[in-house]
Formats: sequence, structure tokens, C-alpha cells
Amino acid sequence: MVLPIVIYGNSILRKKCWDIDFSFFEKKKEIHQLIKDMFETIHKEKGVGLAAPQIGKNIRLFIVETPYLNGENIINNYKEVFINPKILKIYGKECKFNEGCLSIPGIMGSIKRKSHVRIEYYDKNWNKKKRTLTGICARVILHEYDHIEGKLFIDYFSYNKKKIIEKKLMNLSEKNSL
Repeated sequence: MVLPIVIYGNSILRKKCWDIDFSFFEKKKEIHQLIKDMFETIHKEKGVGLAAPQIGKNIRLFIVETPYLNGENIINNYKEVFINPKILKIYGKECKFNEGCLSIPGIMGSIKRKSHVRIEYYDKNWNKKKRTLTGICARVILHEYDHIEGKLFIDYFSYNKKKIIEKKLMNLSEKNSL
């Protein structure tokens, strides 16, 4: 089922999310369904990542499905579920890239992020993992991780860029605040 996207102005986008409690078996079934619905949603919206707050859930969960070039310059698809993630290290070369967000439609901006991220998380089968990711995969993970920390990509904008988009943000906020 495609889920409605929470739009800028909704207070959940600015809240730190709670860890998912694994002790309830029924919750695992609910989480699996939620994950399936989240992937359906990003496919319909043509996104590369989605965090739980973007669908109105205040839990530490996000998904990523993004193309990338592997060593032979062949495009692959990186698809992963991140439950209760913790960033262990952000490092590498700082790179600019034009980012957007499903929760802030119509606004794009060049954002500087480091090229590498080391992250610990549970996958969709509740297996604990640690991975280091680079390039576009790292960028999408950092963007989605920001969501579960109550941070948005527009927070990285310069003062001048924020002034330029101020009216658009006010219009979104007025339509979608809770």
C-alpha cells in the first residue's frame, strides 16, 4: 500500500525518533508490512530513500533503494532497511550534491556531505550489521538518518538560500502544519 507523505510543516519532521522495541512479536509483523509499504511508496514517488517520520511514524527506521556505480562502472541497485541505526563515523572527502526531499516538494539545494559513513543497524530480519558505505549510498543514508534525528536537508542551506525559499516553506507549512 502506498503511504501518504508527511509534508514540511508537520511537527513530526522535527522530532527525534524512538528506537523500535523488538520484544513484541506482533510488532515485527507490523514492521515488515510497514517496510513493504515504504518501498511501494518510494517506487511510486520515484524516491531513493524514506524515513519513518515522513510517513507519520516517530520510530528509528528508514529504507534506501538507490542506484550506484560499482567497480566495473555497471549500475547496481543498493536496497536496505535500517532499523534503530546508529552512525559510528562520518568521514572522507566533502562533496556537494543537489538534494531534494519527498517531504519538501519543489525545493532542491546543493548540500555538502562527507563521502563515507560507518553505520550500525538491524536489517529487516533483525540481524545486527555494521557497514561502511560511500558515494551516493552514503549520501542517501545521511539524508535519511537526519530525518530520524529531526533534521532536514534545508537546515544545511546558507542564510541566503534560506531567504530565497522562505516563502515556499511558509506556504508548505501553512498547508500542512499540525
